Amino acid sequence: MESSNMWCLSELAVFGLGFLSASATILQNGQPRITNFPDTRIDPSSYSFNTYPRNASEISYKGRWDSRYVSWWSAPGIKFGYTGQIVAVTFGNWTSDGVLVGYRISGLDWIFTNITAGGTHLFVSPETPGSDLTAPISPSVLELRVTNWAYGIQIESVHVAKGEKLIRIPDYGRRIEIIGDSLASGMYTSYEGLSSWAYGLGAGLGNTEYSITAYPGICAADQNCWGNPHGQVHQWFYTSDTSHRASVMYGDNPEPWDFSKRPAADIVVINIGTNDQNSHNNVSTTIYIDALTRIIQGIHGKWPKAQVVVMSLWLGFYQSGNTYLPNAPQGFVNEIYHMYKWFNSDDYLRNPIVYDGVTNKRRKTGKRTKPFVHYFNTTGIMQHNDIGPQWHPTDIGAIKVASNLQQFIKMTFGWELYATGPEVFHETEYWNDEPGY
Repeated sequence: MESSNMWCLSELAVFGLGFLSASATILQNGQPRITNFPDTRIDPSSYSFNTYPRNASEISYKGRWDSRYVSWWSAPGIKFGYTGQIVAVTFGNWTSDGVLVGYRISGLDWIFTNITAGGTHLFVSPETPGSDLTAPISPSVLELRVTNWAYGIQIESVHVAKGEKLIRIPDYGRRIEIIGDSLASGMYTSYEGLSSWAYGLGAGLGNTEYSITAYPGICAADQNCWGNPHGQVHQWFYTSDTSHRASVMYGDNPEPWDFSKRPAADIVVINIGTNDQNSHNNVSTTIYIDALTRIIQGIHGKWPKAQVVVMSLWLGFYQSGNTYLPNAPQGFVNEIYHMYKWFNSDDYLRNPIVYDGVTNKRRKTGKRTKPFVHYFNTTGIMQHNDIGPQWHPTDIGAIKVASNLQQFIKMTFGWELYATGPEVFHETEYWNDEPGY
């Protein structure tokens, strides 16, 4: 990987059987993509700052963050308003050195930069494109998101110029949570978490708070899958994911997630099971469906009013003679659908069972509830060329999944689409300006 004092290439995690600490350029169809990211690291002693501590009420944390202000899972971030034309962030030593983050001013396009553990990075200056534009979004807003699903950042402090201030930006009035594995976390899409269908869904709905608790290789079942020590039926109830850095920080004693820290999600989308289905992990159909059932019961226990959308699985395609066919029939198709029907049966709804993954206990609520589980059939959304050689959606495949889910949510729950202009996915403009045919 080449770099200079002004520009550096992205540093992305490589995932195999477990977590491998490695870096690589973005490979686009096997060829390195030219990515001239600005080097934003500065010497803070050269500036006169007004500094805010990491627990300042003006800073909104998006996704899951632990008590040390370390980020976890896919596409977590921070957001705040500010005055002036200077914004810098100091990162703690628990930051994954070299992690790629995306940041943006208000509704302008994403910019990407690599972060140094323990370093201070200048994200807004008078030289930053758009830093002088103060309308129609006012105050100006900085949003920063981690691109990778295994790496993270630790916030130490946020700085603006002397005499300037941070301003808290109110949360949007609706919330969505996406629970999944590598397919949701953005593995093998260009900007990983910020190119995933899960991010595209959350950000693409507009005016929506979103959190993506997804990690590559993880099963629904609580067992070791591809190096992940636990499955989502356990891990969703905890702050940290199943990464190597989580085991270094917490060992076998991670922080349970405090669900009271944030308002309840209105909608929870679940797409998990491709790793359970893989014969390498030796998960039976019974164990998988029991785990998926407990995840839904866990959601209902923590967020009783949340609507749950269970997605059917896609497992890629194969060539059959002179056409292509899906592997989806192998993906617990009937079992997932029958589970969805059971959740909508009077047998369940008259006295719902809820689950807690920390205590590993189930209980009945003792009161009837209305149906809250919905089924989203992914059949026909992607074709064989929407799946890359590593068995994950391409950038276009991710966009197709996100777009179809947005319309499903709009039609099912009446959510209007409010993303009406600012960029969601970065570097997806492909066009033909050739008029001379």
